[in-house]
Amino acid sequence: MGAPPKIKVGTCSWTDPTLIASGWYPEKIAKKADERLRFYADHFSVVENDAAYYALPDPKQTQLWSERTPDGFTMDFKAFGTITTHPIDPKRLPKTIRETLPMELQTKQRLYPKDLPTEIRDEIHARFWISLDPLRKAGKLGAVLLQYPDWFVISHQNKDVILHARERLPDDRLAVEFRNETWMSERNRAETLKFLADHDLTYVAVDEPQGFASSVPPVAAVTSARLAIVRFHGRNAENWKKKGISAAERFDYAYSKEELSEWLGKIEHLAEGADEVHVLMNNCYADKAVTNAQDMVALLER
Repeated sequence: MGAPPKIKVGTCSWTDPTLIASGWYPEKIAKKADERLRFYADHFSVVENDAAYYALPDPKQTQLWSERTPDGFTMDFKAFGTITTHPIDPKRLPKTIRETLPMELQTKQRLYPKDLPTEIRDEIHARFWISLDPLRKAGKLGAVLLQYPDWFVISHQNKDVILHARERLPDDRLAVEFRNETWMSERNRAETLKFLADHDLTYVAVDEPQGFASSVPPVAAVTSARLAIVRFHGRNAENWKKKGISAAERFDYAYSKEELSEWLGKIEHLAEGADEVHVLMNNCYADKAVTNAQDMVALLER
């Protein structure tokens, strides 16, 4: 038994150090990267790979991820930072790309996409696409998550940025998550959802702390018949924008079953309009995400 087949439930990481340290993985498995993924895939049908945001995946590695997971398993990928206008550490670029950069760019700590020549940006998109091919061919590639930063406000220019990503990743299921309230304000919400629907882009619904400029309301909407996504970031308002803490501390929050139940009707609504729904727990602190994912599976079964 599990969640209804078209609803896949999982977490936004299977490698988080606080999860490995929590004891959720049996001791013999916790020390082995290949065994951890196999163990995770025995429990959940989808996972988000957030490492792809920090470094372009190696196709040899994505082939291994494909081999270590069963048929029907799905892996979503967070797009590499440059693709979504985030700054990156040039040391994270493949050596063959990094060495073509002017020396003053190679030594920067933070490289923004606007700093990079167009041909380098295109090469990054191409390599990212190629890196996912083993999972694409195995039918295990889920969505590419385009998560835009806090400063990415609604504008014609920024819509063009999103469409550029659509052009560079033409056939994949792309999902857009906003971190700026302007996109989903009451004034702009209908315009935003229509824009996504017109270009077959999945709107990523979020559960997250409210009251910040980066806060997006918990709206469930289907903008692509292929896929709908909900990501649960926790409700740790105290840590949401706190400086000098780790990402894990920001997402340190355990949902009650009552809080998760608030989403059951919304998830059913998404399942009525989309071929597949991904429900992902991003409260990746210790075993909180995996525990809440198991809670969600149990609630959906009912």
